[in-house]
Amino acid sequence: MIEWKEKQLNIQNEGLMLLYLYTPMCGTCQLAKRMIQVVEELLPTLQIQSVNLNFYPNEAVELEIESVPCLLVIRDGEVKDKIYAFQSVGFLYETLKAFV
Repeated sequence: MIEWKEKQLNIQNEGLMLLYLYTPMCGTCQLAKRMIQVVEELLPTLQIQSVNLNFYPNEAVELEIESVPCLLVIRDGEVKDKIYAFQSVGFLYETLKAFV
């Protein structure tokens, strides 16, 4: 997982982009991160970027983020899915596999 370090959140306009939004003090976020890392091993063509949402409050409002953890599935600059409930590794794998 690639940690976003830019000052501004830039959503690419072409192709598939996966953004994992979290806050460091969130225990559920830490568990979700581990689940995503397993899915990354299973689907190596996916590049998932992680974003500490504390540094992007304006973008959180613009993207209408309701809570963390959140995984945004973005295709060609448009949010296709927002995953808030990281039910299991199997669930994440099947959900993300459909976008590959």
